[in-house]
Amino acid sequence: MDEQTFQSELDRAKTMQGIAKEPIEADYWDGYQRGLRRLFHGERFGTVRQHALWLSFSNDANESKAARGRGYRDGLRFGEETPATT
Repeated sequence: MDEQTFQSELDRAKTMQGIAKEPIEADYWDGYQRGLRRLFHGERFGTVRQHALWLSFSNDANESKAARGRGYRDGLRFGEETPATT
């Protein structure tokens, strides 16, 4: 991913987070932004432990944490598939 694509997608995710009607949607977009950053910066963004923790959030019983985890996972997969909104 080039820097222009990264910035454009990050801006889109911030907009989506800002217009989210439900807190759970905002949580998803928060995680998505973090996933994009990890994808773009690679291992320079966060630690291996943090990366594993964020991936594990998608299975959490807490809905907010699970939404962040799904967003993180989808951000990491940018370009592979279209992300969902929750």
